[in-house]
Amino acid sequence: MGGRAWTVPSLAKRLRVSRRGLEILCRNLASARLLRKRGLLYRSGRFAGTALNARHKAFRGAYLDLLRGQWDDWSCLTDSVRSGRPVEHEAPDDPKYRRQFSWAMHQRSLEVAPQVAAQVNLKGVKTLLDLGGGPGTYALAFLAKNPDLTATVCDRAPALEVAKEIAAPLKHGRRLSYLPLDFMSRKIPGRYDVIWYSNVLHIYSPAENQRLFRKLASVLAPGGRLIIQDAFLLDREGLYPQEASLFAVTMLLFTEGGNTYTASETVRWLHEAGYAKVRRITLRKGTEDWEGGLIEARL
Repeated sequence: MGGRAWTVPSLAKRLRVSRRGLEILCRNLASARLLRKRGLLYRSGRFAGTALNARHKAFRGAYLDLLRGQWDDWSCLTDSVRSGRPVEHEAPDDPKYRRQFSWAMHQRSLEVAPQVAAQVNLKGVKTLLDLGGGPGTYALAFLAKNPDLTATVCDRAPALEVAKEIAAPLKHGRRLSYLPLDFMSRKIPGRYDVIWYSNVLHIYSPAENQRLFRKLASVLAPGGRLIIQDAFLLDREGLYPQEASLFAVTMLLFTEGGNTYTASETVRWLHEAGYAKVRRITLRKGTEDWEGGLIEARL
């Protein structure tokens, strides 16, 4: 549709599709405010004209491809519930899949990362490790906010190739380095003032996360901080926020042992791993990646 206004007959002719089908689709897209309707004319709304428009620089094509690619996988939910196993899909170590997934995660976090980085106090911090940071979107947001900071993004090599492409044209991207590593099974080199562990907790089982927390204690500099961002469940029964609870279904379909966890059990794991000071960091409503903010742990 681009920036033009279309009647249903003219758009149906251009697309070579049914007028009836297109009229029903456009009417419902307009009711969802993806399209704007005036009389017989339809045109893209702001979101559809940017994030969903392949001709626009803000197009989120990689993220749309990820969602579209999972469409059939969701029909296998019954099998995953019965077996407790993920559906068959591309191996996470497949370079093509990892590259596509990394671009999708970058597009997902483009707006929210600077808003989160603006609320995390890194005054006096010199070194940051973005653990499992994929395309480095959050690391770059922290670098943009903190001119004295250097950062390292640690992930699989194909993900880091995406991070290098994103960082290359950015002046603050020169302060980003890259660590290709399976951090769950290998020793993590170096010492860091802050470790940023964002949207990774839910991929792994409780036992795996607890082992990792103990390992990270040896990677932090004295007085260092581990900051965790994830889809935390916040109520006593572990049901809400609903978005966080529903995200566990995605983990059932696509990971071996992942889940979403309550903030209170994550705090307990950190205390058991030797972190002395653990606190919740509340972010301004509407600026969070997930409702519930962050968890910060100090040695």
